[in-house]
Amino acid sequence: MKKITCALVLFFMLLISFATNAQGILQSKDLSTIKVDYLSQEDLVKIATQLKSNNMTIDQAEPMAISKGMSQDEFDKLKMKLKDLSVTADSGNNVNQLKNNKTEFVGRNQDKITNNKVKDSANALIFGSELFDNPTLNFEPDLKLATPVNYILGPGDELQVSVYGVQEYNSSIPVSVEGKITIQYVGQIAVSGITVEAATQKIKSAIAKVYSTVRSGQSQVSVSLSGIRTIKITVVGGKQPGNYSVSSLATVYNALHLAGGPGKNGSYRNIELIRNNKVYKNVDIYRFLVKGDQSDNVSLKENDVIRIPAYSQRVTVQGEVKRPGIFEMKKGETFSDLLNFASGFNEFAYTASVSVTQKTGKEFKVHDINESEFSTYNPQSGDVFKVTKILSRYENRIKIEGAVFRPDYYSFTEGMRIADLITRAEGLKEDAYSKRARVIRLKSDLTTEILNIDLGAALSGDLNSNIELKREDIVTVYSILDFREEYKVTIDGEVKNPGVYKFVENLTLNDLIIQVGGLTGAASKRVEIARMVKSDVINDADPKRIELVQLEISTDNNEQVKKFLLNPFDVINIRRIAVYEKPQMVTISGAVTYPGKYVLANKKEKVYDIVMRAGGLTSISNVEGMKIKRPIKQDEIDKIESIDLNLSKNDSLIEKLAETKFSTIPINWEKIEKDKNHYSNVTLFPGDEIEVAVYNEGVKVSGNVLLTSEIPYRSGKGFKYYINAVGGVNNKGWKKKAYIIYPNGKADVTKSFLFFRSYPTVEPDSQIVVPEKPETKKMSTGEWVSIGSVITSLALLIVTAFK
Repeated sequence: MKKITCALVLFFMLLISFATNAQGILQSKDLSTIKVDYLSQEDLVKIATQLKSNNMTIDQAEPMAISKGMSQDEFDKLKMKLKDLSVTADSGNNVNQLKNNKTEFVGRNQDKITNNKVKDSANALIFGSELFDNPTLNFEPDLKLATPVNYILGPGDELQVSVYGVQEYNSSIPVSVEGKITIQYVGQIAVSGITVEAATQKIKSAIAKVYSTVRSGQSQVSVSLSGIRTIKITVVGGKQPGNYSVSSLATVYNALHLAGGPGKNGSYRNIELIRNNKVYKNVDIYRFLVKGDQSDNVSLKENDVIRIPAYSQRVTVQGEVKRPGIFEMKKGETFSDLLNFASGFNEFAYTASVSVTQKTGKEFKVHDINESEFSTYNPQSGDVFKVTKILSRYENRIKIEGAVFRPDYYSFTEGMRIADLITRAEGLKEDAYSKRARVIRLKSDLTTEILNIDLGAALSGDLNSNIELKREDIVTVYSILDFREEYKVTIDGEVKNPGVYKFVENLTLNDLIIQVGGLTGAASKRVEIARMVKSDVINDADPKRIELVQLEISTDNNEQVKKFLLNPFDVINIRRIAVYEKPQMVTISGAVTYPGKYVLANKKEKVYDIVMRAGGLTSISNVEGMKIKRPIKQDEIDKIESIDLNLSKNDSLIEKLAETKFSTIPINWEKIEKDKNHYSNVTLFPGDEIEVAVYNEGVKVSGNVLLTSEIPYRSGKGFKYYINAVGGVNNKGWKKKAYIIYPNGKADVTKSFLFFRSYPTVEPDSQIVVPEKPETKKMSTGEWVSIGSVITSLALLIVTAFK
């Protein structure tokens, strides 16, 4: 018993020594007990970290390790493992990254498997092809699921082995190529070819032999799959056949998706999974597409072969089915199965029979499949099924319209009569015309005929009138309102809403005035009503076309005392009172004492009156610069537009008038002060604006001159002086057409007679404008040659004539 106790004490001291030496190899005094093969990856990382913190390489640490008892073989092993670790560290997998990966990613590691998919647009109609063209549907295994207990381990897998409780141990251990894992202090355990569940029991038993607390139950062992191996499989007959590296958890559908599914002529219903040179499973993709059954989606193993043979039978379904396309059929399947693959008829399909185009050895033939044959007809390869639409007609429809409470279509039954249909339509309306009803009937040759019946007699039980109806009959019940002319009355003048209104019986003038919103404030008491004259006899002696009725109403109240009855088509005019004008205003601005808006006191208010009402001119006013700006009304523009002025498109007078919006009237104030009847003292209109300019001693020069400027006015200086003062005209300036605009809006132009030219007088605050020369087209060389030829010909004719 003492020997066993001593052995256990030595064993635990050895474990502690291993851990201590791994954590502080530089500080340890005895390294003779170190076994490098038992050091975990984390222990090696700690040793590398210690060397790095002491700025020491492994070669520099060799003399120190040998002097502390480490054998040369163990040091060489340590050196090799640290070199391997440095390669891993260079790729970014240090201790912190390992920890972060374990905490941030909950699941398993697996090499990323990618495949460049090719869209098969040529075979898009083949049922099932969309399953493999969709990149979001790839059937990849979920690596975050719990460890499958039936998963078969193999080389390349990685197990996470943890001991927790009194004793702790945690390590990620790969399965070697020999199919074994190596656990520190426990040794090697063969796990290849067995399930995870069996491997867990085997690992627990091996650890329990070393860890006493596991054997006693004070510590527990957990085994999980942390890394999944990659296996090689082969796909034959796919769109992208070849060898593929897939996860060991991958399934048949995952591999088929990577290969792009069956090729152009590949089968979707007889795919073979070959394992160990034998057909392990026949895969029918239609079971998944139609029923969602994934029983064929089995897991793959190393060196599995997925063989996609050529299809045996394909047929085409066109027309009114929910999923038209090309479908693959197995032997013994019927048209009902095919209809199930196409998800059945849609709501517009003609289901009594289906037309199928078949291929014989020499030509095509057409066959009709009746509804009773759907479950027995076996489609043949190449068949094309066409499902047509139902006819746009009804087998039991009848219609009633007009003066009934529920006009609509109704179902027809044999023996139905007029009275039955009217009863189903909730009966006749009050305005129904009972003397006659109409039946439009479709004859056997698709022509129509009209039957007229006595509706009142039909409803009273007369069988001659209460006739039997037929399918597609249209019964029309007339309304007495249909035979009445729609009467109107017209009201115009001083009412709020003049217009044409519907006439009703006993309509009075008072009713109509209320209906149109009442009278306006300008309404007079005079009302004129024009009434239509009706007579069966033409009286040439009476020239009257209408009858005029004159009335007087009370304008202060819409409710009239006398009630005047109106007739159909009466035209009522409410006259305007003789004097009813709202105050109209004009504006005066500039150098007057009180500028602003002024109301026209009378219809003949003149310029002098408004200027005097505005306090007269100020001391800084320019009496030569008074003018009136009068708005151009739209009706004036319309009148000019209606006259053909024969102007070019570039000289659009209408556009210029619309842009200016005002016309200018010059005012000679000095003449007005002397004579109030002078023509300049014009009568003002509403909206006019009188502008009184402030005295300005400058003269503006603009247009095609070298410098647009304002030159101080000098008495006695003429037109040329001011043009020369701004540098003269430029190369485009047309000096002889220069003109001047005076302050009051009046203009004057340069005049010429023979070789003499007279320029207008310049006054202060005037504006001289030099226009641009019009563009002239120069004659080409050919035109000059043509003119020369004509002159030469004329000269020859003259010479010849005088000989």
